[in-house]
Amino acid sequence: MSGPGREPLRIGVLGAARITERSLVDPARATGHRLVAVAARDRSRAEAFAAAHGVEQVADSYADLIADPEVEAVYNPLANGLHGPWNLAALAAGKHVLTEKPSASNAEEAAEVRKAAAKAGTVFMEGFHYLFHPVTRRLHELLRSGELGELRRVETLVAIPAPDDCDPRWSLPLAGGAVMDLGCYSLHAVRMLAPWAGGAPRLVSARGGERAGAPGVDEWLDAELEYPDGATASARCHMAYDELEMSCRIVGTRGEASAPNFVLPHLDDRIVVRTAEGERTERLGTRSSYAYQLEAFADRVRDGAAVPLDADDAVATMALIDECYRAAGFEARPRITAGG
Repeated sequence: MSGPGREPLRIGVLGAARITERSLVDPARATGHRLVAVAARDRSRAEAFAAAHGVEQVADSYADLIADPEVEAVYNPLANGLHGPWNLAALAAGKHVLTEKPSASNAEEAAEVRKAAAKAGTVFMEGFHYLFHPVTRRLHELLRSGELGELRRVETLVAIPAPDDCDPRWSLPLAGGAVMDLGCYSLHAVRMLAPWAGGAPRLVSARGGERAGAPGVDEWLDAELEYPDGATASARCHMAYDELEMSCRIVGTRGEASAPNFVLPHLDDRIVVRTAEGERTERLGTRSSYAYQLEAFADRVRDGAAVPLDADDAVATMALIDECYRAAGFEARPRITAGG
């Protein structure tokens, strides 16, 4: 919540993306933060978005929104290829930034965003919202407490039915692909278990399949990784799957825990724990992970509270994504120049 005596964030929204209602509009309404402006390439879309969701004003362009002194924080849910350029532009204007993942098209661009964030001295956070939900926090606690013993294996799968062929997620120039849209969650979840595995995992192998009619764009990719202490992990993604599945399974020397939907826990908040004592199901609550994320972002901006997501983390994730692409026979995603 914005809290008594604490000023709400004044947020500007780039684009009129469908995800924004779930990822920002509803959480802002629930937590008391203001949506002060929105801009889209088509002004009529921005006007319709503002009218539907109570945004205070419409800017003529992304650049005008970023330049608006009333906007203190920018939310960037644009197509993947536009994350880097507009994150750079927002940071250069001295704004705080909450960006959809991944933060850039490739590791080189992500490093430039990190440099810009350091120069600006503002808050930069990549939207791995799952990390703030009690489901993921509980998975980590089960390792921290020792109930599962020492970590030996992690298995993540993030998969959805295929978007339409014209969807920007199938566009190479817009930095599309299964890893960019889905596999980033799988890889990030594996990376976040480093404290219980002797350090960051290294990529062992990756294989993937190209989308028919979309040269250079991955429809699916499977990666195998290994931690310094010998534990192993699989990070899988598929953007033309039979059904939605976003699961995480953690196996230790004393037991295992599984979350059927760690990415969107408001749809399924279960964790199933199996040890020598038996099996139990824990329910961690269906409050939106995006609401937890916005609270954490606001706490960081207003109070300097620590968050596990920053520009360094974004670079590390993007470097691993690039490495997976190359190991599977793809090129790292190209970068583009901002416009709009």
